[in-house]
Amino acid sequence: MEWTWSDVLSHPLWAISTLILGLVVRSQRRGPWDPRACPVELKGKTAIVTGANTGIGKFVALDFAQRGARVILACRSEARGSAAVEEIRRRSGNQDVHLRLLDTSSLASVREFAKGILQEEERLHILVNNAGASGLPRHITPDGLEVSFATNHVGPFLLTNLLLDLMKRSAPARIVNVSSVNHWRGKVDLSHFHGENLTYTMDSNYNHTKLHNVICTNELARRLQGTGVTANSLHPGVVKTEVMRHYSLLVRIIFNMVGLLFFKSAKEGAVSTIYCAVSEEVEGITGKYFDSDCSLVLPAPLARDPALALKVFEFCERLTAKL
Repeated sequence: MEWTWSDVLSHPLWAISTLILGLVVRSQRRGPWDPRACPVELKGKTAIVTGANTGIGKFVALDFAQRGARVILACRSEARGSAAVEEIRRRSGNQDVHLRLLDTSSLASVREFAKGILQEEERLHILVNNAGASGLPRHITPDGLEVSFATNHVGPFLLTNLLLDLMKRSAPARIVNVSSVNHWRGKVDLSHFHGENLTYTMDSNYNHTKLHNVICTNELARRLQGTGVTANSLHPGVVKTEVMRHYSLLVRIIFNMVGLLFFKSAKEGAVSTIYCAVSEEVEGITGKYFDSDCSLVLPAPLARDPALALKVFEFCERLTAKL
């Protein structure tokens, strides 16, 4: 079954409340939000950042470490993850930075990672689902999932749900899901999860997965009301990272050449994620979508429909329960 924008009724109350809340949040600061000017300390707090061995994730983890948090880098590569841990320890002076292996494309890996966290950690205050990839080649994982959906959405969805009880016990806590403005070009077709009816043109699958990130974040936030755990999604900006590493050499060369002039650095791209994770301005705000300038904005129409969000979330619950 497929939904398109024309199938979804507008939700004016959502738009009005987001506009008012956005104006209130923006009125609390002058100029762009700067992590260096944010006094929030994270001593005694535990944070997990997925995909933290490079790019945006590494700078997010570095910021948390500099604030005194216990930081867990959830990475697929042990060699690259270990190098990132050593770099972050050296630059932050914080030795409480650790590596745990995680491949979000594998539900077995997600479950093993979550099992370890639940056994080892007494608290979890921040979960940043940052790991993701664009342009992955056509492939069905051993779980029977299309690889982009497994990596970018199903794996993070399962991870979040496995760690929810720990986060509730640690409240106040925040879940931050890194999506993309590309979610505006995404569609919802539940057959996509198994690799059906996909076009594999440029970043179309990536766009679909990023839309699902926002949709499920909003439904999760609704379910978490009153628990002290918030969930928000964001667009980090167009950033020079390794997210394009699976494209052809020519595409990557063009991307990097254009990026030198117009794209954000990974450090700059990490700002909106850090903002959602630590800023006092976002305290208590949940079920919202932020842009790369840390402004609260409306997501795509499909991401605003609560009935659709419930259907997609329940589908993902059933899917992960049986795999």
